Amino acid sequence: MAEVSTSTVLAAPAQPVWRLLEDFGHIERWWPSDGAIRIDHVEIEGQGVGMIRHILNRGAAHRVSERLDFLDPATRTIVLSIVGTRPAGITAYVAEGRVLEIDATRCRIDYRALVTSTPGREAQVRDALLKTWSLMFRGLESAAGRMQ
Repeated sequence: MAEVSTSTVLAAPAQPVWRLLEDFGHIERWWPSDGAIRIDHVEIEGQGVGMIRHILNRGAAHRVSERLDFLDPATRTIVLSIVGTRPAGITAYVAEGRVLEIDATRCRIDYRALVTSTPGREAQVRDALLKTWSLMFRGLESAAGRMQ
């Protein structure tokens, strides 16, 4: 098992970014529509902690199912795991994201995952995760900016 982590500063206040993240079932509202990964549609199962968002990306053979495992508005922390069929090379995945206020116009997201992958695919999985998270951060920054 490996830990993959990153931090990034967004040109957006912490609270709007957090509101987008905590609205777990509506990722398509902020995910970029012009990136390498484009959401076709999302199906929701349940609500609140324990809910699952089934994401079908354009051109993908399988949906990605993410379960909301933990949500703490006081610390702006979210934990999710991928359940069911996982993206190529990933055998287990649990991620934690935290939104930290820097000032009135900027925040930092600390994001990390504990991930296991098929032997020999570790570097490929790590690179794919970092690219995916980069898209996520761009979408959050853009959508939060529109909320102001």
